[in-house]
Amino acid sequence: MVARSAAYELLALPLAFTRVRTRLRVPRLLLREPVGAHNFSLSHRLTHSVLSGGVGLLGWFLAVLSVLVLVRGLAYPLVAADGYQNSWGGPSLAGAWATHAVLGVLIAPLFGGMIAVFGRLQLRLTRTVLGGDRSWWAIPAAVVLAAFGGLFLVAWVRQI
Repeated sequence: MVARSAAYELLALPLAFTRVRTRLRVPRLLLREPVGAHNFSLSHRLTHSVLSGGVGLLGWFLAVLSVLVLVRGLAYPLVAADGYQNSWGGPSLAGAWATHAVLGVLIAPLFGGMIAVFGRLQLRLTRTVLGGDRSWWAIPAAVVLAAFGGLFLVAWVRQI
């Protein structure tokens, strides 16, 4: 179920630009969760597109970061072996490599778990905005996560 939720989160960004029927069919097929539709108005469709797309973008960003941290950790001598004296685990190359590899192996599954949790939020958001379910926390959580994701993305890009 965790892998399916993570897959649903990663599909949320492209699904934000599809028809409502497609947005409702994917959770039924992928998660085996029934999602009934009650609100097809333009405001509901746009709200769902913006919020689902924002949280979906955060999920993709975390997926890219998890691959990046895993590759950089496991292949540390190939990626950043020139500055290992002052890096974590230094001053030896073996210590820096071991430290970065352990961090990569620990952080990547954590990010994967976060992506799966965001997939469950996507399901709740779809049920709240397009369906008849009224979860009071789904829309504020999506707004906060989308805003945080945007700020985190900008901060990460500017530090490169």
